[in-house]
Amino acid sequence: MLENASAAMDKGDYEKANGIFRNIINSNQPIPPDMPYLFSKTLYELGQYHNSNSFVNKYLDLNGFKGTYYKQAKALQTELAHPLEEIASCQYCDARGYRYGICETCHGEGKTEQACSLCRGHGVIGCSRCAGDGMVTKKNVFNIIEYFECERCSGKGRLTCTSCHGTLVETDTCPVCEGSGHTLTEDLCDHTAPEK
Repeated sequence: MLENASAAMDKGDYEKANGIFRNIINSNQPIPPDMPYLFSKTLYELGQYHNSNSFVNKYLDLNGFKGTYYKQAKALQTELAHPLEEIASCQYCDARGYRYGICETCHGEGKTEQACSLCRGHGVIGCSRCAGDGMVTKKNVFNIIEYFECERCSGKGRLTCTSCHGTLVETDTCPVCEGSGHTLTEDLCDHTAPEK
């Protein structure tokens, strides 16, 4: 299989080589010692610089300076330095170089609105001081129960919801993007501002 991947690389068909290398990895067979370098070169050509860097480092860890492709691997590390710096400084992609997309749930706002869970979308809640009656009872010094209008709710028995403040909706951090407004895509970033 490694020969097929190498032949695909020689023809410039890096997508095909990528598929073959992934099949080698998924086969759970022992990986040939030169495969990490060849795979890293393929990933470099496909623009997957973070993954390429991981595999070239793995190749050097496994084979050291005695590896068949030692000089080429060191040269590839040098070539990777600039793209990896671009990825690290880019605000439009993650640390692996994959572009952020606008979150479909919150439409890039980072917040979602839903019916208020406290008032269940009514905008009012029962007064806790008078238990919704509007009246409060107190015993005087003669042990006689006196009735007073509740000062907290002005005798209405209801208060404006303390969670949504009467708007009927509560705003919370988007659970999908965790408030960032974006999610990861499988697209490689070109480090330019996305079109709106």
